[in-house]
Amino acid sequence: MNYAKTAGVCAIALAVAGAAVQASSHREAPGITKSPKVDGTDFYMFRSYEAGRAGFVTLLANYLPLQDVYGGPNFFELDPDAIYEIHIDNDGDAREDLTFQFHFTNTRKNISLNIGGKTVAVPLVNVGRLGPDPRDTAALNVIESYTVDVIRGDRRFGRRQRITNAETGERSFLKPADRIGDKSIRDDADMLASVGPNDVYSRYANNHIYPIRIPGCDDGGRVFVGQRREGFVVNLAETFDLVNTNPVGPRDGEKNDLAEKNITTLALEVPVGCLTRSQQPIIGGWTTASLRTDDDGWRDRDDDDSWWRSNFKQASRLGSPLVNEVVIGLKDKDRFNASEPKDDAQFATYVTNPTLPALIEALFGFAGVKAPTVPRTDLVQVFLTGVTGLTQPPHVVASEMLRLNTSIPPKAATDQNSLGVLGGDLAGFPNGRRPGDDIVDVSLRAVMGVLLPAAQAPTGQLPYTDGALVTATIAYTPDGAITADPAFRLFRDSFPYLQTPLSGSPNPTHP
Repeated sequence: MNYAKTAGVCAIALAVAGAAVQASSHREAPGITKSPKVDGTDFYMFRSYEAGRAGFVTLLANYLPLQDVYGGPNFFELDPDAIYEIHIDNDGDAREDLTFQFHFTNTRKNISLNIGGKTVAVPLVNVGRLGPDPRDTAALNVIESYTVDVIRGDRRFGRRQRITNAETGERSFLKPADRIGDKSIRDDADMLASVGPNDVYSRYANNHIYPIRIPGCDDGGRVFVGQRREGFVVNLAETFDLVNTNPVGPRDGEKNDLAEKNITTLALEVPVGCLTRSQQPIIGGWTTASLRTDDDGWRDRDDDDSWWRSNFKQASRLGSPLVNEVVIGLKDKDRFNASEPKDDAQFATYVTNPTLPALIEALFGFAGVKAPTVPRTDLVQVFLTGVTGLTQPPHVVASEMLRLNTSIPPKAATDQNSLGVLGGDLAGFPNGRRPGDDIVDVSLRAVMGVLLPAAQAPTGQLPYTDGALVTATIAYTPDGAITADPAFRLFRDSFPYLQTPLSGSPNPTHP
């Protein structure tokens, strides 16, 4: 394979899959702003690079954006009237072959106090310290639990089986309470002195990582759902202000405006062989969330599957990052969120005639910046089919999703290039997406034509950037500044890879 040529084609793919200098899917469509609990913000799919886990693929679906560390008293529960799903297409036909479906149950205990002879419900989610064991919930007023089903075939009519705890056989899992503050997590003096407050919550959250048994899979995996530190890095405020920054300045010259935020992550680690079909190593993936539309309550999972089809409306969709933000036009954003990959031909004009390059030229034409010529027919093939020789499955049906060649071995965090394939790292974006891949910089360079002939992209060789650097090992303080302090490292090297969430108490914010 000509890797240099492949890198070029991959980067062109990024131009379509993520042509943007804006935040990944945070409030990307008018309709989803009304339902933040089902707002999918980022989707990651990569070969696990934790030591000893190379035989697995990690799937991360982030929901409920822009969580402030002081966001109580209700904090950030997921929606029990929704289903959250991760879909896998392993034969290239633009239809899901596997779906991992999460459903949440929020049990409200109505903890009350005797106040002057009257029983009065407390207004808080906890009345004492929690953990470190997941079942240490006596002081927790709202207990979040969830089930995970694997569905083979159509997401509503396919064969549905329950994923279970590989150690206990239990059919449901507990979600840790959000990081309310350091006083709310139980510790002891010896442990606190040896590990510090950040590791007290980390230990509590890590106890909610469960080994799982997936029906039909020979090997196990792991699941975790809980609050994490926001891992998407972007110079958000100045970007939204008509790119009020230097687009060809240093890659680390601006703040990470999301460094002080948390997110909620649905994380699965699944054996490679469970996701792929026969000798075909390429898979496609995306995440969706759907809201229940009936008022009859939940049925048993073994009931008529037609109920699932008729009583849920898809509200959120996310595969490759940034598509709905800056590729899809405003009038079609809600329609894209409700659509499925098999119907993506309806959005082709947004690819052949992308608006973002023209907007960048309008903003920086005074400096000689020029948009590539249109139509961008080169982008259509890559956007809809994957890259020949790397992420394109045979007999592919045109569709938008994140694609991963599972035969490419993973790289340790210290060896990763954050520009992914554009930087010569074939294990990175757009061959899947890892937390430390700098999708903003790569996408911006690609959309402006870094790999096109000069006649088509006169300024395509400029080193475009939003100025907010991300790598697999980078550390950011909560105010958005890069630091050498490892306590503020944005990612970790083990499942679920996204870091322990920030705490709002005591001040200043802890890493």
